[in-house]
Amino acid sequence: MTSLVSAQGVTKQFGSFTAVDNVSFEIEAGKILGLIGPNGAGKTTLLKALLGLTDCEGKLSVMGLDPFRQRKKLMQNICFIADVAVLPRWIRVTQLLDYVQAVHPNFSRKRAEELLLQTKIKANSKVKELSKGMVTQLHLSIIMSIDAKLLVLDEPTLGLDIIFRKEFYANLLNDYFDEERTILVTTHQVEEIENLLTDIMFINDGKILLNSPMEALADNYVEVAASGEKANLARQFGPIAEGQMFGKSIMLFEGVSREHFEGLGDMRTPSVADLFVAKVKGARK
Repeated sequence: MTSLVSAQGVTKQFGSFTAVDNVSFEIEAGKILGLIGPNGAGKTTLLKALLGLTDCEGKLSVMGLDPFRQRKKLMQNICFIADVAVLPRWIRVTQLLDYVQAVHPNFSRKRAEELLLQTKIKANSKVKELSKGMVTQLHLSIIMSIDAKLLVLDEPTLGLDIIFRKEFYANLLNDYFDEERTILVTTHQVEEIENLLTDIMFINDGKILLNSPMEALADNYVEVAASGEKANLARQFGPIAEGQMFGKSIMLFEGVSREHFEGLGDMRTPSVADLFVAKVKGARK
């Protein structure tokens, strides 16, 4: 596979505060990567660096370009949806399509109009007349009508109800994603996207805690529910996290073969949310 994004020793400081701390990673083309982290973890700063909105130390390449020095060329192949849709409230939908058509060479107005016909958004409506969900639909219709190689979504469904969220991700997969495009998404609603992801990255305090293909999680992590002496036997293998539920110890192990826990309790692959909590709490010890 080809690396669409390559980061080596990337660091960003604001005075004495280190927002991104010497991170290195690769993002291959044709992947859907979930960038997960708590508030203040460094997600937004890292995204801004990828989008050329802030400079940084280290080496950062996006599609073979320096995002800060070659941003104009880079943005011809990147689309971005932020958690807060910033559109002029006075502008009409048709005027917005006029503008995008005029400034973006890879925009298909016909495609955008076809997608908008599937919504309740009227061509003559002003942005101020649209609900938050409809503004997000408008954004997505425009984004999916641009032939771009990288789509960056920063909390794209924040504040939307569950129906809009489900429709948003369904449309994204069915009408946009293919093996030639790459999607980078951040969200706090981890449970809703984990089945969509090909890869996962955890970030906390500016450091990468986990960077893995989703399919590798089952090989590297196991959650065991056990009680009594069996729990004690399992505990000898050093869980990275432990809790209690319905009288059983729920232990999460990293890099320990499932064979060691045969007959000791119920085993399953931990959810992304549970793994994230364990990793962040472990990093804070």
